[in-house]
Amino acid sequence: MSVKSDRWILKMCREQGMITPYEEGLVREINGHRIISAGVSSYGYDLRLGSDGFRVFSPIASSEIDPKNFDENSLVESPLKTAEDGAQYWLLPPHSYALGITVETFNIPKNVIGLCMGKSTYARSGLIVNTTPLEPGWRGRLVLEFSNSADLPIRIYANEGIAQVTFFESDEYCDVSYADRAGKYQDQTGLVTPRL
Repeated sequence: MSVKSDRWILKMCREQGMITPYEEGLVREINGHRIISAGVSSYGYDLRLGSDGFRVFSPIASSEIDPKNFDENSLVESPLKTAEDGAQYWLLPPHSYALGITVETFNIPKNVIGLCMGKSTYARSGLIVNTTPLEPGWRGRLVLEFSNSADLPIRIYANEGIAQVTFFESDEYCDVSYADRAGKYQDQTGLVTPRL
């Protein structure tokens, strides 16, 4: 099993639709404004946080989080704000947790696994991006989990880089892929909360 390069990632995007939409290179500026980088990098893909779903956990309407019987009232919509340069962002309060969804839709081949990690720009600001693997055969938009470990609110920018996926290709196919076992998060197009 080996980590895959930018050439392989681009080939898989072009020929097999592994990531849609995708940026062919690392984009650091849009319309003359600097952004947190997104797109293909040397050995990974810097994915973007979509602007159509960002919800923060709140104790106002719920007293606990039960992943076996999730109460949708534990999450509240966070207002999307606009910065002076036109960038859109959410504020994640100190020591809080939120869910968001990527711009990109993934279609992971049966012999590939993707591992997602936070970007250093956010890590150095106190944001922890917690994601689960992009399993062989999984398709959909990736739900991301965010934890603010800082004592101050953190701006989380929409449609800019938020995390990086590194892809590993096996020399053999797995017997049962995520698609084969009809995984519960297959083909998600929006922010999906815990399911049993």
